[in-house]
Amino acid sequence: MFDDPNLVSSAGLVPAVALAGSAGLGELAGQHLSVPTDKGANAGLKVASLVAGMVAGADSIDDMALLRHGGMGRVFTGAYAPSTLGSFLRAFTFGHVRQLDASSRSTATPSRVRATGTPACGASTRCWRP
Repeated sequence: MFDDPNLVSSAGLVPAVALAGSAGLGELAGQHLSVPTDKGANAGLKVASLVAGMVAGADSIDDMALLRHGGMGRVFTGAYAPSTLGSFLRAFTFGHVRQLDASSRSTATPSRVRATGTPACGASTRCWRP
């Protein structure tokens, strides 16, 4: 892990998170998920943090701390603590997994891509806009 406040260990994460944001991943997760108690608060932001962590290479709850090391706080201001994300995931039931599945299906629809202006990935197009 990098501890220097001027270094970012996963700079390639910036366009991936921008694409997820422009596709509405966090918004849709917030709309579809109904996790009870305080564990489910800000569900869309927590899902976005989990996706960002997985894209950056986190393979456990403890590894989600990589979003808070070094200069990552300057790039990603909404990163949650690993313990918060773990509590969020432990509150899931099978029904919540289905709700999350529904939000991911909604994110990937062609009409959603056209409505948000997010280009479709292909041989002749870029998948993100600088």
